Amino acid sequence: MTPSQLQGQSITVVGAARSGLAVSRLLARAGAKVFLTDRDAAAEGVEAALAAEGIAYEFGGHTERAHRADLAVVSPGVPSTAPLVVALAQSGIPVASEIEVASWFCRAPIVAITGTNGKTTTTSLTGYIFQQASTADGRPRRVAVAGNIGYPFADSVDDLTEDDLVVLEVSSFQLDHIHTFRPKVGVLLNLTPDHLDRYGYDFAQYAAAKYRLFENMGPGDTLIYNADDETLAGIVPGAAASRGLRLVPISLDADPGGADAAFVRDRTVVLRLHATEDAIMPTAQLALPGRHNLYNSLAAAVAARVMEVRSDVVRESLASFEGVPHRLEFVRELDNVRYINDSKATNVNAVWYALESFDQPIVLIAGGRDKGNDYASLRPLLREKGRAVIALGESAAKVAEGLGSVVPAVEMATSMEEAIRLAQKHAQPGDVVLLSPACASFDLFDNYEHRGDTFKRLVHAL
Repeated sequence: MTPSQLQGQSITVVGAARSGLAVSRLLARAGAKVFLTDRDAAAEGVEAALAAEGIAYEFGGHTERAHRADLAVVSPGVPSTAPLVVALAQSGIPVASEIEVASWFCRAPIVAITGTNGKTTTTSLTGYIFQQASTADGRPRRVAVAGNIGYPFADSVDDLTEDDLVVLEVSSFQLDHIHTFRPKVGVLLNLTPDHLDRYGYDFAQYAAAKYRLFENMGPGDTLIYNADDETLAGIVPGAAASRGLRLVPISLDADPGGADAAFVRDRTVVLRLHATEDAIMPTAQLALPGRHNLYNSLAAAVAARVMEVRSDVVRESLASFEGVPHRLEFVRELDNVRYINDSKATNVNAVWYALESFDQPIVLIAGGRDKGNDYASLRPLLREKGRAVIALGESAAKVAEGLGSVVPAVEMATSMEEAIRLAQKHAQPGDVVLLSPACASFDLFDNYEHRGDTFKRLVHAL
């Protein structure tokens, strides 16, 4: 659909979080008759802002008016199984996601990044590389870094041109209701069980949502994928080949072969594009530590080079990038104990990567709202490195049961303040206190940012 076709259309937007508010404003500016509906109460100031922009709304439940629409737009936080979404679809009303609608307005090429872990880091790093680059005629390039990273795509598209660029972090939730969304470059970082509560505890359904990243891509587009991930390696080459995509596998274990690939050889990052190899830099010079960040750096480097960013810009950017908040973020050192905020680690695999990044003994703070987690994969690393586990929040008992037997001490906490106090008690000089929850934050906090900011504030107050 084009923006001009939206004028005068009745559109129901379901969910009034950041993406829902952003797409409501975008549609209203296009001349649509927008009705925003949310089952929860309105956040402070939201109703006044909507009224000022002429957007009709309801909070605290869904009335019959929500069903009178030519199109429904669903915020990523609203599952496809929500009664209103099901009813709208059964009524024959088209249902779209916020990134689908925003893409109708976007004239700039899109680099879209998804995966179970590393999305935010890779999106931020890729955006950073592009921001250091310039256009062919030497002008600074405007780059919008948006999506699941916390800045709605719909807030970023109004004045973009063909010379600009969008780097999107895309979640499975955002891909659930796409129809024409088509990145110029897609990145699939990895795939492990996550959000299974949303997908009927069926990994295949979750994986299928991720694969929608490239369902509309075709000749002229590039898909970068992790060839060391067995799930991706078994599906992506065949599925993408039928679409005529250019495939670029990345690997830390071996040269994947072919005219296009990125890999590590003799501790050096090597990119091979159109059969021409480029030894970018030694891995020791990368700003981001850890094996998982090697994958993130490879993916970002390939995306940049595919979009014709010079190798020297890629090299300098990979060496100078400072990371992202809430992802292995150094907070403070106190009494020779380092405190690390990894609040964005909302699944078990992300915690595994975090544990793998440190050689020092670790006091792990984990827990929150469980998503069907199996903590077994963390046990070997915690047996080797764990000083203590502080189990926090709603899932504290499950975390303690899953991990307590492999560490010298395990305690349960009902608040972040208590968790930090207990972690400080167990930590010894030279240790790391690591907040890496493996769970959603919604038992005690608004979101993972709120959780991480609370951790940082309390650590600084020690």
